[in-house]
Amino acid sequence: MVRLFGSRRGASSAGCLLSLLLFVAALYYGVNIGEVYFRYYRLLDEMQTETRLAAGLDDGTIRRRIQAAIEEIGLPESAGGNQLQIRRTAQPREIVIETRYSESVSLPFFNHSFAFHPRASQPL
Repeated sequence: MVRLFGSRRGASSAGCLLSLLLFVAALYYGVNIGEVYFRYYRLLDEMQTETRLAAGLDDGTIRRRIQAAIEEIGLPESAGGNQLQIRRTAQPREIVIETRYSESVSLPFFNHSFAFHPRASQPL
């Protein structure tokens, strides 16, 4: 049998290569952006832990622990310092720990600054 048209194998290889390229690009962007959110959730978890232990701790100890976590996680210094607020209220008796910070992600074709406001509260 004689074939009048060329093989279509090249088209399927190009489609596979394009799919693979898109997958790798999505993975690269997802990992880099995911790291920003992973650090945010680690800080939020630390803040929630400190609110649960707050009845037996003073504000200075809580502040030092959260500052150490911020450094360990690798968050910008703006997450701590003056932005870190620890409040205890009388009515209702509770503790609130919150901060604000932003992180920038610079990737090819994508530059974005993510603003975060983690907040944890717990009755005392």
